[in-house]
Amino acid sequence: MDFLWKKVSEKEKEEIQKKAKTMMDSFSKRLSKIDKNIKAPLIERGIGEREESIEESNDDFSRKIMFENAQNKNKDFVIAEKGGWREE
Repeated sequence: MDFLWKKVSEKEKEEIQKKAKTMMDSFSKRLSKIDKNIKAPLIERGIGEREESIEESNDDFSRKIMFENAQNKNKDFVIAEKGGWREE
């Protein structure tokens, strides 16, 4: 993790601050040129959201599907690897 940290001299700090200020000033100038009177969108849609409904779930059915899809399983448990996917 040492490669992520670099000691920065005072001169480098000043250069970084100047570059950052230049970038922010440039960005703010460009933003000020944008038309602030944004018109409403031209796309009109009918119903945009689905109606909420209450559905009962069948926990036994969900459990059965989960166990069918699990690669490693025991009688009552799914056996998963413990962090083997992580790079260290």
